[in-house]
Amino acid sequence: MFSKLVPVITVGELDKKLQSQDQFILLDVREPWEVDLAKIIDKRLEILAMSRLVTEGVNALPEPAKSHKAEIYILCHQGIRSADVTDWLVSQGWMNVYSVEGGIDEYTRRIDSSVGFY
Repeated sequence: MFSKLVPVITVGELDKKLQSQDQFILLDVREPWEVDLAKIIDKRLEILAMSRLVTEGVNALPEPAKSHKAEIYILCHQGIRSADVTDWLVSQGWMNVYSVEGGIDEYTRRIDSSVGFY
């Protein structure tokens, strides 16, 4: 699906992770107006607009995500931005980052329609 080879997780795999008690970060890189339209509710969710990440770099990451060993699943609308962010974090030395393939759109279609579409 992507021209880059980035680590990915399917929405089904993400759903299993969300149902677990595992410690990880679900990093949503969509803009605030997008999050208002469709959002996964979970205590491990961190919201960081890609536009902010672009201007502030790794300093913009939430504290738990600053560790290069943090387990991070990156979410956007359809998986393009999350793949870019994943690729960038890997290039910066992060070891356990994964793009959510298909994004929140795929998650809503296959897993939980109550999340919302846009």
